[in-house]
Amino acid sequence: MGLRLLDDKVVLVNGGSQGVGAAIVRAAVREGAVVTFTGRRAEPGDALVAELAEAGGKAMFVRADLSDAEQAKGAVAEVIAAHGRIDCLVNSAGLTSRGSLLDTTPELFDQHMAINVKAPFFAMQATVADMTARKAPGTIVNIGSNCAHGGPPYLAPYSTAKAGLAGLTRNAAHAHRFDRIRINTVNIGWTATEGEDATQRAFHGAGDDWLRQAAERLPMGKLGQPDEIADFVVFLLSDRSGVVTGSVIDWDQNVLGALD
Repeated sequence: MGLRLLDDKVVLVNGGSQGVGAAIVRAAVREGAVVTFTGRRAEPGDALVAELAEAGGKAMFVRADLSDAEQAKGAVAEVIAAHGRIDCLVNSAGLTSRGSLLDTTPELFDQHMAINVKAPFFAMQATVADMTARKAPGTIVNIGSNCAHGGPPYLAPYSTAKAGLAGLTRNAAHAHRFDRIRINTVNIGWTATEGEDATQRAFHGAGDDWLRQAAERLPMGKLGQPDEIADFVVFLLSDRSGVVTGSVIDWDQNVLGALD
C-alpha cells in the first residue's frame, strides 16, 4: 500500500460519533491516522469503534460533553496522554437547535456559544499549546456552516456562533502561522445526516420522503454527503493541502452573493 494522506498522524475528531464527524473518523482511519473521537453518548461511540474494528481499523472513543470547556480541553489531554502528542484536530461537534432573534432565550444562546464556539476555542488552545511546546507543525479543521454568512431567521444563535467560529479560525491561523500550524474552516451547506433527519422531523414537520423532495430542488440533485465532506477535511489536514491557512471555505452548491 502506498503512503496514505495521514499515515501515523495523531488525530482528534470532536463530535465524531455520528454524522459528518463520524464520516471524518472513518476517512482519517482509512488514510492511516491514529484516531480518537469524542461524543456525548456512549452507544453511538462504541458502535463506531466496533464498526471500524470489524473492517480492520482502530479508533479510541472518549465520552465528553463539549459544552463544558474543561471536557473539551480534557479530550486533548487524553490524546496526548495516550500517544505523546496531537498532530491534527477537527472540531465537528455542533448544535443546530432553532431560535430566532425574537424567541431565543439567553439559555439557548449560551448553549450555542458553548458548543459551536467555546468548545472549539479551548480544544484549539490545548492543541496548539502542545504543538508549540514541541515546536512541531500541525493542522486544525473546524466544521462551520454557510449560515455564518447570515442564515435563515430561525437559526439566529447558530448563525451568530458559526460567524464567531470563522473569526476565531482567521485569528488563530494568523497568530500561529509562523509556528507552522495551519487552521482552516469548512463552511458546509445542507447535508444529509442522521441529525438533519431528526431536525427536519422535529422542527419542520418533515415526512419520510423529505430527503428526496429536498434533493430534487437542489442544483446538484442531492444534499451534501458526509463522506465527500470527510474526504475534503482529510485533505486539509494532510500535507497535500500545502500552505493554506486561515481559509474559511464554502463547501456548498449555492453561490454566496449570486442572484437569479
